This record gives sequence, C-alpha cells and structure tokens, in this order.
Amino acid sequence: MSVNSNVIRKPGMVQLAENLLAASITKSLAVSGTRDLQRDAVLLSESLLHRILRSPALDPAKKLEFFAWSKISSSVKHFYKHSAATYSLMLHILCSSKILDEVPPLINLMKEDGVVVDSWTFKFVLDSLIRGSKFDASLEILDHMEEIGVKATSPIYDSILVALVRKGQLGLALPIFCRLLDGSNPDSNSSDSVCVGLLPSSSTCNKLLGALKKAGMKAEFRALFSKLREKYWFELDSCGYNICIHAFGCWGDLTTSLKLFEEVKAKHLKWGSLGPDLCTYNSLIQVLCLMAKVKDGLVVYEEMKSSGHKPDEFTYRILIQGCSKSYRMDDAMRILSEMEYNGFQLDVIVYNALLDGLLKSRRVVDACKLFEKMVEDGVRASCYTYNILIDGLFKNGRSEGAYTLFCDLKKKGQFVDNITYSIVVSQLCKEDLVEEALELVKEMETRGFVVDLVTVTSLLIGFHKHDYWDGVEMLIKHISNGNVVLNVLKWKANMEASMKNPHSRRKDYSPLFPSRGKLSEVMSLIGSSDSGREAEKNPSIDNIDEWSSSPYLDQLASITKYGYLVPQLFSIPKAERVLGKMDSFDIDMVNTFLSIFLAKGNTSLACKLFEIFTDMGLVTTSYTYNSIMSSFVKKGYFNEAFGVLNEMGDELSPWDIATYNAIIQGLGKSGNADLASSIHDKLIKHGGYLDIVMYNTLINALGSAGRIEEACNLFRQMKASGIKPDVVTFNTLINVHTKAGKLKEAYKFLRMMLDEGCTPNHVTDTTLDLLGREIERLRDNKTSIMGSNEDNTN
Repeated sequence: MSVNSNVIRKPGMVQLAENLLAASITKSLAVSGTRDLQRDAVLLSESLLHRILRSPALDPAKKLEFFAWSKISSSVKHFYKHSAATYSLMLHILCSSKILDEVPPLINLMKEDGVVVDSWTFKFVLDSLIRGSKFDASLEILDHMEEIGVKATSPIYDSILVALVRKGQLGLALPIFCRLLDGSNPDSNSSDSVCVGLLPSSSTCNKLLGALKKAGMKAEFRALFSKLREKYWFELDSCGYNICIHAFGCWGDLTTSLKLFEEVKAKHLKWGSLGPDLCTYNSLIQVLCLMAKVKDGLVVYEEMKSSGHKPDEFTYRILIQGCSKSYRMDDAMRILSEMEYNGFQLDVIVYNALLDGLLKSRRVVDACKLFEKMVEDGVRASCYTYNILIDGLFKNGRSEGAYTLFCDLKKKGQFVDNITYSIVVSQLCKEDLVEEALELVKEMETRGFVVDLVTVTSLLIGFHKHDYWDGVEMLIKHISNGNVVLNVLKWKANMEASMKNPHSRRKDYSPLFPSRGKLSEVMSLIGSSDSGREAEKNPSIDNIDEWSSSPYLDQLASITKYGYLVPQLFSIPKAERVLGKMDSFDIDMVNTFLSIFLAKGNTSLACKLFEIFTDMGLVTTSYTYNSIMSSFVKKGYFNEAFGVLNEMGDELSPWDIATYNAIIQGLGKSGNADLASSIHDKLIKHGGYLDIVMYNTLINALGSAGRIEEACNLFRQMKASGIKPDVVTFNTLINVHTKAGKLKEAYKFLRMMLDEGCTPNHVTDTTLDLLGREIERLRDNKTSIMGSNEDNTN
C-alpha cells in the first residue's frame, strides 16, 4: 500500500509551489544538508516531506537528517507530527539502503510519538535486520510489536523463522517456533494473546527440522519431534516425514524410521493423503545402507520399482555407494549397468565409490578398466579419485604403478593434495624408506600443503622403528607450519614426564585388564540373536497384507513394532583425517604414541601409557582398544586380548570390523575354529560384512582345524560377494590342502591363482616346496607299493 494514498490532491498553483519548494529543499540538502535550512521559512506538510524523501537524487543519510530536522522544527513554530506513513517510508528507505544501525533509534522515536506502523512494514524491517545479522535488534522489534498489540500474521512469523534458519540462528528460531506451536492450540486459553491462532506452516517446520538435522543437533531435533507429535492439530506433510525418517535412520534409530514409514502408509490408506514417494524410499534405502543393511536396501529397491516409482540418480548413487562400502561389488556393477541403461549419466561420485570398492576387493584389473571407461566418458577425475587409485594400488602390491601415477600428477601440477602426499609418505615408511619419506614431507611443506597428524604419525613410527634419532630434529627444521610438530614434541615431553611420575602406584608387571572367564564368553559379548528367531515365529508379525506395495518394509516395520528388531552392530561411518590442532593430552596423540610403542614391540610401555591416561579420565576410541588387542593377539596373549574385549563392553557401539578381525584372528590362532565360525555366522545374520582380511583369517582358522570343506565354502562365498582373492588367500588354501594330503585340490588352487593373475610371493615358494615334497613322498609310496606287489606275484 502506498504511503501517499491519503494525500489530498491540491489545486494546480499550490501543487506547483510545493513542487518548487521540494526541489529547492532537495538541492539545498544535497549540497549542505540541513545547515542552510531556516526553520521558520519552511511550512512542513506530509506531502512535502514525502516528496523530498522519495527523491532519487538525495542520499539516504541526507534523507534521515532531514527527517530528524523536520521533527525538531515542528516544535518551534508549526505543529507537525510524523505520521505512520512517514515512519513507514523512512524505515523502508533505511532498510533498502542497508543502513540498519539507524533502525532501532528510529523505532524508539516512533515509540515516543506513539505511532504504530502496519504489520507488513514490521515484516520488511524484521527481514532486513535478520538478513543483515542484526538478531538482537530484530528480537527487540518483535517484542515491541507484542507490547503495542500489533497482530502479526503467520506468514510474517514464517518469514522470520525461515530467515533465522538460513542464517544458522537455530537457537533463536527454535524457541520462537515452539512458542507459536504452543500458542496455536485451539483448545488452549493461553495468556499469550500474540501467539494464539498463529500456526506455523509445514514448510517452515520442514526447514527447521532439516536445519537441525544438518547441524547435528540430535537432542533439539528429538525434542521438537516429540512436541510435534503431541500437537494433534499440526500435521507433518510428506516432506516432513521424509526428513524425520532420514534423520532418525542416520542417527541409528531404524525403529522410529520404520514406524514413520508405516504411519505414512496408514494415513494414505485411511485419509487418501499423499503416501510414500520416491524421496521416502530413497531416505529408507540410504538409512539401510548406512547401517550396513545393504541386502535389505536392495530388497526395498526392488519393492520401490514394483510400486510404480522410478529410481532417480540419487537412488542409484545411494545403492552403489552402499554396495561398494560393503564389498558387494557384483551388485554394485549390476546397478551401474541398470543406471546406464535407463539413461542416467555417471558422475565422479559414483565412479569414486566403485573404484574404492573394487580396489578394496582386490579387483585391480576391473578398477583400471573402470577408470579407463571414466576417462572415455569424459567424466573429470577429482583429487579424491586419484587418492583412491594411489592408495588402492599400494594396498594391492602395485607400488610401482602408484609411484608412477603420483609422479605424473606432480609434474602436471594438479590433482595432488596433502592426503596424496600422506598416502605416499605412509607407504614409504612401511617400506623402510624413512629418509625418502622425510624428503617428500619437505617437498610437501614447500608446496604449501598442511602436514597433518596422520603424516606425522607415519614418520614418527618410522623414526622410532629404525632408530633414526635425527629424524625428529630434521622434521622440525623443514616444516614451517610448526603447530603439529611443536605440539607433538610438547606432548612427548609431557608424556615422558607422566611416565616418570605415573599417577597410579600399581606395579608395571600387573595386568592391564583383568582376564575374566574363557574365550567362549566372546559369544555373550556379541549378543544373542534369539529375538530375531522369536520375531520369525510370532504369528502376529506374519499377518502382512498380501496386496501391499511394500510387503518387505511392512514386515520390517511389524518386527519393529513388536520390539523384535535385532540391535545393529555395524555402521558405515565417514572417515575423518586428524589435523594438527590438539590440546595437551588428547586421544589422537595417545593413539600415535601407542602405535609407536607397539610397532617397536614394547607392549608393556604401551600398556603403561594407556593405564596412565585412562586414570586421568581420557575418553578412548575403538582404535585405541583395537591396537592393544591386535598386539596381544600377535604375541599370543589371548586371555589378555579377551580382557581388552571385556573392557570395551557396551562403550563402543557399534563395534567395527577391526575389532572383529582381532577377535577372529585370536580365536583362529588359539585353535578355537568353532567360535570363529560362529562369530562369522552372527556377523552375517546381523547385517555385517567381511573384508579380505577377515575372510583370509577365517579360511586359515578353519583350514588349520582340519575343516577343509568349510574353508572352501567360505572361499566360494568370498568370490560370490565380489571380493577377489589375493595371494594370502591362495597361499592359505594351498597350504591347508597340502597338509591335509589333498594334493590335487592344492594344485587346483595353484592353477587358479596363476589364471587370475595373482603374483606369487616368498610364502608361495615355501608352500610350493612343501607341496613338491608331499608329491614326491606320494610317488615314493606308490612305487614302493607297486614293487612289493610285483615281489608277491613272483
């Protein structure tokens, strides 16, 4: 609404005089401001003031100066009071010109005059203040609106809330939203008359929920969700349900996610509202993949297609990433083919996921072919792509290829970052090329890359392992960013002081962890799956609608409703690199020096270090426990390793694959193949996945126990899952078959190894020597038997 709508049209001569006066005053203001204006010579009127304030030739600051001058001059001779339209015009001028610091004084001046502008002016001012990050001023104006009784509308509050959410001011937006929600109760006699009847929109609610999820504010999200569930008059729309399903699933609460899905379907059938859409299915599939229930995610994917929803690029990307991270590479490649068949373009994210999965599954040839296809398709590789390739080539024994690729990228001056250097430095330290690794760190610092804690840890382990005492001093000299190294040295000094004066008076030879029970009790730590069997037998759960568009999801939701959902032990977390900002005693540096001591074989010193810092109340991580437990297993201290597992308890949930690798390795070495096989079965039943290390460990454990057929079945399962056997796998199978006297089978695995292009190593030579001796012994036995038969014939 125009602020000049109430101006009375004047006769021509009077209007001409007013125009000339406005032009004269405008010119005088532009030159010298209000200094040359005579107070008694100017007869102020609202129309005159508006003409001057609307002049495009006048600076906003001069307009504000004239506005203040006109208020003062009105009390001298001619009585004039600024109207609501004038204040509204001035507020629009200040906000449009982003002179926001002058808005609060103008509001205070408006208070003194007892003038009230319209609600849309308040909305414009509030939006401008929030966009300008003037949050305190916006809240003061909101309070002023309530004091003077201005009835703000729901769109005004929605606009304010959306602006606060976009600015990241969730701490301000959340209480305002909750206040509006509480005041909107139709049955409530709330004394807060300002908020009564102001129901926030579903769109605003969705933006707030999405922002809380993105910020990781779990407690606030759950509190708001609970409040929304209590308000029967507020309904979440399909977008709101999708946000909640995805949020609770990402936070490990699959139960709530499935209940919400069931609720969406029930509302659709009962009220005819919108049912589960493509975004709902995508959210559930992503949740299942994040919780390592990739098999369930694939079933839901098939149900989604049969229900009439066509998958989009996000559906394919979610499934390919989930399958690749859980080593289901055959499924990942099948979905890739389907994605291409349906006309979707593959992006670098999809290629990166597939390359990472193929290389970790030891399918190097397939990974190289996929990379060639990526280049042919014109998809530009990222730095992350080359990091995956270099790291994968190193881990698959293709060090020469990885070095060559790294050197080529350096020459081109692109696609190399601090993580690339860190990968190569770590590999050089593993190959005992510590000096070359240090030279590479010098080059890394020269190029301006940040030397993070991962790189420093690799170097420190290499220095201590090979008694390279000058390495630390050289590291300090050549790294200009001293945050990491200086903190490491400071931490080391503090650690050595703590070691000399330990906080605990326990003797050094006392066990770090109490050994309780036997290794058979590992089963109780993993948890029983009896609840899952009870769920399958429960008759009420079997009563599923045969005509449902998603029977499998209905079954999962029913299992959840009756409380029979098996607790999830696994997840697929995102890895984070540790940068060099740390406090005096933090767990990253504890893990660094634990790695150094354990690499040197000094287990007692590592245990003492762990004892000191647990006494100090330092929160440990799974990496800390896994490092110590793996060291105990390698040295044959199986009871101590079991003590570490007991110490972990429920503190670390979900347990990661490294923990299970250590458990199965220890059980295999101690001859407990039955327990190792049982743990493997539980992992598969609980949705877990096995990597190449765990497969090799289990095959060795079963083969060493004489359970050759089970070892072969596990080998076939490994190949069926998409993981390519490596030289350790074949060496193990050849060895166990040779020792069992099954020489034909051992020779078959040798031929299979060569056919698949797996390069033998020195262990293979030793194993083949054993195989050759067994063959010669068998030939000698046959010869002696034949000779004795001929003698008997004669």
